[in-house]
Amino acid sequence: MNEKRDVILRGLIYDGEVSLSVADTTALVNAAIRIHDLSPLAAAALGRTLTVAAYMCSSLKTDGSALSVSIKGDGAGGPIYVSGDKELHMRGYIDDPHVSLPPNALGKLDVGGCVGQNGTLTVVRDDGDNIPFVGTTPLVSGEIGEDFAAYFAYSEQLPTAIAVGVKISKEGECLGAGGVFLQPMPGAGEESIAKAERAIGQFSAVSSLLESMSAEELAEKYFGKVDFYAQIPEYKCNCSRNYIEGVLAAMGAEELRSIIREQGKISVHCHYCNTDYVFTPGETEEIIERSRKEEREG
Repeated sequence: MNEKRDVILRGLIYDGEVSLSVADTTALVNAAIRIHDLSPLAAAALGRTLTVAAYMCSSLKTDGSALSVSIKGDGAGGPIYVSGDKELHMRGYIDDPHVSLPPNALGKLDVGGCVGQNGTLTVVRDDGDNIPFVGTTPLVSGEIGEDFAAYFAYSEQLPTAIAVGVKISKEGECLGAGGVFLQPMPGAGEESIAKAERAIGQFSAVSSLLESMSAEELAEKYFGKVDFYAQIPEYKCNCSRNYIEGVLAAMGAEELRSIIREQGKISVHCHYCNTDYVFTPGETEEIIERSRKEEREG
């Protein structure tokens, strides 16, 4: 198999009446597996969420726009959190990265049991104007794709057919991950909508398809030649030591020194990239002094 790259393709089909997106997120999921040491089940649940969130981020238009997703169910894996931006810099984590359950009735990874059926899916979207849109819907099945389809229908009034999947090898590597998304355009005819509803049924094993073919090949095989706009998602956290120093400086000298007295150091953990930042008493005093200097000069 040729080396593939992650990509999200967006185009129009059925005489421009339906928006088609095909996502290959295999490398994105493998990055999450590596960073968080994910079990196969955790990789499937987080990977599906990362895939749909990347698709949603691919429609962000304004510089500085961003999106975050939280899925809080009563399943064994605990909550899932994913964030991304217009550049498709994606990151996320699941509360229990090592969660394991027996296979479901179909003999597959029990993502529904990992996520749970009772709970909520919340999307916070900031289009760059610092006036976030917040939408929350109840979970439908915990299988991720159905839950997001319900979110689109009820919270954004955008009926969306979604097929999303993640295939994990016995060794814990992601072999194929991605999704197909069909969304009627305003004024779409009943025939085009019906064709989209029928078409999505071909992708119940979308991760296996993406294991053996690229997103471009999949799109051409099932939809013919389509004029696509391509975007590249990647796993990238926006934290850094400088960023964390800024957060600490905003806490103020009294609070920082109190933590140093109690713990002997300041430790900050980024859940998204699984990185620990440690600041010694001396480094903490440097942050305090730098902050005071900036205040005097400001």
